[in-house]
Amino acid sequence: MRFRENFNAFMSNRYGADQFGRFLSVFALILLVADLFIPGLAGKIIAAIVLLVLAFVIFRMFSKNTVQRNKENIVYLKIKNWIVSRFVNFKRRFKDRKTHRYFKCPTCKTSVRVPKGKGKIRITCPRCAATFIRKS
Repeated sequence: MRFRENFNAFMSNRYGADQFGRFLSVFALILLVADLFIPGLAGKIIAAIVLLVLAFVIFRMFSKNTVQRNKENIVYLKIKNWIVSRFVNFKRRFKDRKTHRYFKCPTCKTSVRVPKGKGKIRITCPRCAATFIRKS
């Protein structure tokens, strides 16, 4: 019980683990597994990269500069969400490829989904209310 209290006191005002730290840990684990199959100098370089990544993860966890660590995590989450949204949009478009078409609004660049096979139609952007004509 005493150890837990001491550890909690030590970790107070320190950043701890976050999503970016977990990502870096998994990345280091993947590199470590890859290192098992790569011989020679390349394997040693990968092992050094693993050590650097893990050192950075530990540094971030024990850092008292929580504002900077939070900014780093926010940047990571923005990049991750951008990538995930690209894949989700691609999956949705691929699923709808036989029944719908997607057009970009010329004014605000919003993607607008319209049904296929309706001929020339007037499309009204739901975001900026601009209208444009396209063949569906």
